[in-house]
Amino acid sequence: MSSVTARIKEIKQPRGGYLKISEFNTKVLDDDRVLNENENIHASVIGMVVDYMTRFVMGADLTEAFKISIMGATLAERLGPKNSLKEINTYLKEIKGLDDESIINACKAVTFDVWYRNPIAAMMAKNAKDTNPDAKTIENIKILIERSLKFWENYGPIKVDGFTFENDGYTDTVNTGDGDFLTDDTLWDFKVSKAEPKTDHTLQLLMYYIMGIHSGKEEFKNIKKIGIYNPRLNKVYQYEMSNLPSDIIKDIEENVICYR
Repeated sequence: MSSVTARIKEIKQPRGGYLKISEFNTKVLDDDRVLNENENIHASVIGMVVDYMTRFVMGADLTEAFKISIMGATLAERLGPKNSLKEINTYLKEIKGLDDESIINACKAVTFDVWYRNPIAAMMAKNAKDTNPDAKTIENIKILIERSLKFWENYGPIKVDGFTFENDGYTDTVNTGDGDFLTDDTLWDFKVSKAEPKTDHTLQLLMYYIMGIHSGKEEFKNIKKIGIYNPRLNKVYQYEMSNLPSDIIKDIEENVICYR
């Protein structure tokens, strides 16, 4: 049994991948803002902070926006450092908006995510007390969040913030996985990488789309497109699912997700 991302690592995709990013419609959102070249915390931490803080600034309850971090701290309390819940709550209480202190505390709070996502890796991961973004990193994070807010002004509204695939979307092979956002007709994933999306990322979107359809949930019935937004590159990528050959969907259903 695997998560969506773990399953992708096990799969040898066809030559060129199931779906190339070059087949997506791409749009650059130019805001004339330039990011600082160097950052002093891990890219994955920045990605989570941008994701959760965007949700929070847009109106999500703080405990809902940082729910994975809180779940991670709950597991850490049992498996690792004691008083993890007390510690994360001290960080969450200091998150008010896009001021420096809020950004710093958000960076510390999301370090608990790894206890939920990969408890074994958590034993070796850098902890909250050792996660201290410098001024250039904080500035970059603010720009990435502000770009994300602007993106939603143009491509929203969000219909579902965080989605899963109960009851029939999961299988014995792929039994966990959750996505970012659904709008009226598009399934969206956020990436904060310095590189263009790769075939692993497009397969992730295809799996989410197929698992959503199999789940039978109402929110997936009008989804016609898959998309990626990368605030670091400030690029939007969208793909019309009607263009995807049915044999590719069948291949992923049978050999990647393994529906029976």
